[in-house]
Amino acid sequence: MQTGAGAASLFADAAYTAAGVTLVDGPTLFATSGVICKVQPLTLEEVGLLSEGSAVVSYLQPAADLDLVRALVSHRISAFSMDLVPRITRAQSMDVLSSQALVAGYRAVLLAADHLPKFFPLYMTAAGTVPPAKVLVLGAGVAGLQTIATARRLGATVRAYDVRSAAKSDVKSLGAAFVELDLETQEGEGGYAREQSEDFLRRQRELIGKEVAAADVVITTAAIPGRKAPVLVTEQMMREMALGSVVVDLAAETGGNCELSRPGENIEVGGVTLIGVKNLASSMPLHASFLFSRNMAEFLPLIVKNGEFAPDFEDEIIVGTCITHAGEVRHAPTRELLQGGTQ
Repeated sequence: MQTGAGAASLFADAAYTAAGVTLVDGPTLFATSGVICKVQPLTLEEVGLLSEGSAVVSYLQPAADLDLVRALVSHRISAFSMDLVPRITRAQSMDVLSSQALVAGYRAVLLAADHLPKFFPLYMTAAGTVPPAKVLVLGAGVAGLQTIATARRLGATVRAYDVRSAAKSDVKSLGAAFVELDLETQEGEGGYAREQSEDFLRRQRELIGKEVAAADVVITTAAIPGRKAPVLVTEQMMREMALGSVVVDLAAETGGNCELSRPGENIEVGGVTLIGVKNLASSMPLHASFLFSRNMAEFLPLIVKNGEFAPDFEDEIIVGTCITHAGEVRHAPTRELLQGGTQ
């Protein structure tokens, strides 16, 4: 293991040494390992340190960095992206998107509450009644549902929207109202939403603008694995929100659900704070690492057998997560992006 790799998650090197782990510096680890497990995507410099034919398992998000994919191909590295684990029963224990979305959804609400110049809960006082904050959640996957649950615990009134009709019952079970739009549902494979056409997104934005304008807090969580995030909130929508309102974009790293989002930056748009989050799960490193490591430990036996790198390309989990192998791009959506010459 790389020296100091656990420090940010409050795990000291001494604990790993006591467990029999050999600690080495980063360059040595990359140059001598056949299979590398890493939380964050590789840098181009790290790819250059890898031996040809080695493998890496990480949270790669290939659509966000096509230059990295090109480097993996040219160095003939086998790369598996944990954010692409198919949503099937057998893969539930490997589902990094779900485990990290749990953390991100929780933290997103705390961020919003910290920046909102209002209380979240209802207060009835001798000086008057303080109404609860109005929260709108766009996207009701794992992150969205955790966002709803946390906002409800803090006392806000919550409305939520998702393109998948199946999400309605989940939203209502958490005590939130489901926003009904006059649009066809967009069910995709494996429980995810499918990629929407630009015409659908345009009509969706037209209908959802009033909901955005009425909210004190908007938290966007819509994502499509392996694709750019759909734009749901435009600059004009934000300018129609009340002064002091907050928008938190959990999809900022994959293109952003908000037109103006910049990963890792807070910007002001007409008196509204837009928070483009970046690696939000790392703000709760202890539990994020606990969950991520379990996902990784469940995945590794699929590609390492008897101490050798031996992936079974007949396994749908391997097929779904493999980005590059033997100098080729195996993931179809990423291949399409590369052929189109777009990021």
